[in-house]
Amino acid sequence: MGEPKKYITSDELKTHNQSGDLWICIQGKVYDVSEWMKTHPGGDLPLLNLAGQDVTDAYIALHPPTAWTHLDKFFNGYYLKDYTVSDVSKDYRKLYSEFKKMGLFEKKGHGVLISLIFIAMLFAVCVYGVLCSESCLVHLVCGGLMGFLWIQSGWLGHDSGHYQIMIDRKFNRYAQILTGNCLAGISIGWWKRNHTAHHIAVNSLEYDPDLQHMPVFVVSSKFFDSLTSKYYERKLNFDWVTRLLVSYQHYTYYPVMCVARLNLFAQSFVLLLSNKRVANRGQELLGLLVFWIWYPLLVSCLPNWGERVMFVLASFSVTGIQHVQFTLNHFSSSVYVGEPRGNDWFEKQTNGTLNITCSEFMDWFHGGLQFQIEHHLFPRLPRCHLRKISPFVKELCKKHGLPYDSASFYKANEMTIATLRTAALQARDLTKPVPKNLVWEAMNSPG
Repeated sequence: MGEPKKYITSDELKTHNQSGDLWICIQGKVYDVSEWMKTHPGGDLPLLNLAGQDVTDAYIALHPPTAWTHLDKFFNGYYLKDYTVSDVSKDYRKLYSEFKKMGLFEKKGHGVLISLIFIAMLFAVCVYGVLCSESCLVHLVCGGLMGFLWIQSGWLGHDSGHYQIMIDRKFNRYAQILTGNCLAGISIGWWKRNHTAHHIAVNSLEYDPDLQHMPVFVVSSKFFDSLTSKYYERKLNFDWVTRLLVSYQHYTYYPVMCVARLNLFAQSFVLLLSNKRVANRGQELLGLLVFWIWYPLLVSCLPNWGERVMFVLASFSVTGIQHVQFTLNHFSSSVYVGEPRGNDWFEKQTNGTLNITCSEFMDWFHGGLQFQIEHHLFPRLPRCHLRKISPFVKELCKKHGLPYDSASFYKANEMTIATLRTAALQARDLTKPVPKNLVWEAMNSPG
């Protein structure tokens, strides 16, 4: 006769919520992942952000079926006494099971091969145009094409971070380093750390790094309280400099997006040169080194400094379209202050996300972000299936009274600018005390 089951309550589970003492619950069973956190492929942040909670839905969404085989070694013998499953979660898990039975997670189509060939062609055209043409116009076009290449490589890098786009994990890793580090100059390791934190805590002002752009942008007046970023592990001070910049953010938004790639370059090096754990740090640095050899070398082949600056600005400005796309999906959506919770996964993903309405012909342009709600709910699903599953997701949202927000690309831009403008006007309100400065007073005093 087996031993009786041991139980703990949700309140007891919450006490195990820190590094060195980290428990989670999946389908009613409790797991001690204190040591696993150090080698977790998704990094330590997802576990820390959801520590001491039921994380079943997040685990289902973010892990392949093979990951379930590793769970038993972390089972600590306890079961959650007050484990319950909401009606929304029941339907979400049922929908996931249906997509799994249909084989959608394994059917990746031919999009990856087509994208790789297209990227190779763009690269060849850019190099040929720079080296073999003396036309300033050709060089300008090549700069724009380079930015377009970065956009397409970014979509592949994004996909490869969520699911295996190649025949095995080894080649998938090569694809990550090639499309991210070597071609675009962005560390795939940094991207995975940042992006996973974003998926876990979508639109949490304290936990989601994709909303933490001070001192340049804020999407909510709640940032005026100088919140603490759990991702960057520092206080986001709303000082006079931030107030000055934020007051005009609806005007500076597009110019900043044109050079936003500089921030990604910097963030990549900040992580790789830090003492934080980064898998395959040597590969990451080598990949970035490849980028910082070929791109400056190509630019140096242009005949004069005017054309070199023009080429760089063209490539950065075109790829700025992608940075705009990143922000459209979340800047104008619902935000909240506080830690993410594991038992309202479906609700948080739908509340904090906006889809972009477009024709099927334009799917290549948006790279899957046009179905951002579907992507957030099923991040491991290849983007070629997102349009197919959207009616099912929309119906589930309707059933449970949850938002399924979508807007055209133009309207989404309007909504984003409106959000930034609202926060900007609130920042200009001089009745809200903040450390003042003569520059601030001069630019914002009447008359």
